[in-house]
Amino acid sequence: MRHSVLFLTVLIAVSFSCQTPLSPESEIFDSLQTLNGLSGKKDYLASPFVSAGDRVYLIGHQDGTFPDLGWHVEGEMGGIWLHPIKLMDGFTASIESEGNSFCLDKASSFTNYPFANVHRFDNPESGIEVERLQFVPDGKEGMTILFRIKNVDTSAITFEFTFRGYTDLMPVWLGDRTGMIDHPDDISFDEMTKVFTGKDQGNDWFVVWGSSPEFQINPTDQGCAMQPKGLGNNAGFSTTLSLEAGQEIIFPVFIAGSTETEIKALENLASLHEGILTDWNSKKDRYSGLKTQAEIQIPDAELQLAFEWIKYNTDWLVRDVPGVGRGFGAGLQDYPWWFGVDSEYTIKGLIATGRKDLVYSTIELIHSLSEKENGNGKIVHEVSTNGAVFNPGNLNETPQFASMIWEVYRWTGDREFLEKYFPTIEKGLVWLLENDSDGNLVPDGYGMMEIHGLESEMIDVAVYSQKAFSDASQMAEILGKTDLAKDYQSKADALKATINSDFWVPEFGSYADFIGTAEDALTLIDGAIIRADTLNKPWAVEELKATKAKLSTYPKTQKQGFVLYHNWVVNTPMEMGIADPEKAKIALETGRKYTNPFGMFVTGIDRDEAAANEDGSFTGSKMFSYTGAVMTLPTGVQSIGENKYGNPDAALDYLKRMTRSFGFALPGSIYEVSPDYGMFTQAWNMYSFAVPLITQFFGIQPDAGNRVIYIRPQMPTDWEEASIQKVIIGDNEISLTYVDKSGVRAIEVDQTQSKWGISIEIPEEFKKVKVLGKEVSSDTKDGYRRILMTGKKMRVEAEK
Repeated sequence: MRHSVLFLTVLIAVSFSCQTPLSPESEIFDSLQTLNGLSGKKDYLASPFVSAGDRVYLIGHQDGTFPDLGWHVEGEMGGIWLHPIKLMDGFTASIESEGNSFCLDKASSFTNYPFANVHRFDNPESGIEVERLQFVPDGKEGMTILFRIKNVDTSAITFEFTFRGYTDLMPVWLGDRTGMIDHPDDISFDEMTKVFTGKDQGNDWFVVWGSSPEFQINPTDQGCAMQPKGLGNNAGFSTTLSLEAGQEIIFPVFIAGSTETEIKALENLASLHEGILTDWNSKKDRYSGLKTQAEIQIPDAELQLAFEWIKYNTDWLVRDVPGVGRGFGAGLQDYPWWFGVDSEYTIKGLIATGRKDLVYSTIELIHSLSEKENGNGKIVHEVSTNGAVFNPGNLNETPQFASMIWEVYRWTGDREFLEKYFPTIEKGLVWLLENDSDGNLVPDGYGMMEIHGLESEMIDVAVYSQKAFSDASQMAEILGKTDLAKDYQSKADALKATINSDFWVPEFGSYADFIGTAEDALTLIDGAIIRADTLNKPWAVEELKATKAKLSTYPKTQKQGFVLYHNWVVNTPMEMGIADPEKAKIALETGRKYTNPFGMFVTGIDRDEAAANEDGSFTGSKMFSYTGAVMTLPTGVQSIGENKYGNPDAALDYLKRMTRSFGFALPGSIYEVSPDYGMFTQAWNMYSFAVPLITQFFGIQPDAGNRVIYIRPQMPTDWEEASIQKVIIGDNEISLTYVDKSGVRAIEVDQTQSKWGISIEIPEEFKKVKVLGKEVSSDTKDGYRRILMTGKKMRVEAEK
């Protein structure tokens, strides 16, 4: 009873305080006109979307339904989640007027907004149109759904609106490892507050839902049905509404939950109602800030829009779980939890877009989970939102952690940050070399390619280890550990030599998938042949059989580099810039063969000549698999590699390929597997776009620790003009404008901290360099003329 009185008191106070001419709900709908909404395709209405906050998110289909989705917890990855528990499988709504009843489950259109979505339902027979809008406020354990119902008939209509909620209070994946056991749900209805409460019979997990007190709702057994999996329950309400011709009404539904108590859930519900407009405007303003940070203007409008939305996509993935931590997950719907390597890639792009807050919290989370699980510097691979570790770490995660810390330091100049994480880097590099069985500095074990048996000396592990030792050397030097810095650099130099000698396979024009014995390779090659044959790739079968015949003549213990799968990771030497230039040129050309119009194949033997024309939907296997996949991470890695070796036009080509997937299925998002398979939004897309665009095309290379920013633009040939605003580096913020026309290149930089040094670098082919209209001399390094300046505004002009 206490709970009922509390909730009712809050709602009554709210209802009497809102005396504005326009209701908050109407203001929300009106403000949609100021947002950048993207329309979905009719062919993809039966595919997923998300409405996300950092505590709660909803996943359903664009047509307004909530089918069973996902495979991690089979059929349970959609619906409404408050990690580490699920609240609901979804809900249904319906309209009944003069004997004509229709369910709101066949949307005629879907529009995605940066932080909200709208489904439109038309029913000409009833004379009623409905729009369903949903959004999830920041920091709140609940969400708001608004039904805008309009009478499009020529006479007054009285109708019944019915809403049914389908509870499914259950634990996240791996919940059983932390004692989270699912039980059936009970549902009750409070006549005083008009609120439904669902509770798991065996746990203090609660979900509550209701509407505004101005609407009279009554429990009903009627309504549209769902048959979801699980131990859930369902209950609904109906209300009678009347509209004059042309009139509309907005009916709100609020859904909240708690993993603690019923009263907490009710407080969350009241907070949604009380703060509906404030929550909306606050989120709208925050997303406006995401848009304007590292905002680019480039000639390619579609690429520009895709990059803007990738910033929003990353925010959809933020999971804040009390008692565990705050960080972005890998992807939706099946990877909402945390991954070491996904974070390590993503953060290298994310820090360039100004998200220091999210970068720091995610690093803290991954670090704390790794220390708790491993304690030896090894970085975890995959952890569910209840803190249960599925995979304590593959080899590549640990060196990539070191390079991620270095990259963040370059952007922030935060010495305390460096001091905090360097001990873990030291431990991790010791652990890494404990996995080196033959003393050649290349650890043995799994890297990015999770193909059974690929656990010899992997190319990506070697490359990322080399980069880690090189980066750790610079960190050690800053921290006064001179001897350690020399040791790390010595290892980095040795590894670079090994990669460019032992891993290089001239006959394939490629770096090897792995180094192993002939016996290792023969064991793997049969599996590769079966894979290629199953996918009907005769060229790959022929190549593999020829390789097998050749290997059969080798001594079993002969150790060397082998190319079997043509996995994307063979391009990591170019991504990290450690490939010898001549080898890089050959390997990049080889890599271009393993593409389709959307990007790079994960595994090159999955490609054939027909791939060049494969611009439609991806046909995956009945059981979820990445076989035959083209993905954004390999494509982004290839774009970065092309830029590293002076090929911005080729880099742009890969970006354009990825952008073909933008909005292909879900407006405003790029799928994990191009163009429409796997996760419908993916964190590491930020790496694949932000790094080539910001750090390579615009050429922004920060050294925040020394308060210097190096700017060396490397634009595609056709880009005569481009600009970027509000790039945050340490306590500084810069904007950059680039113009290259008629043999004259002009670079203008504005910064907020006038004492920072800005080093603008121009190719030597430009013979005259002018500052403020006066020709100046400059030093030259690596083929670039460098002009170092300070001040709030700098402009350099160069003529060929």
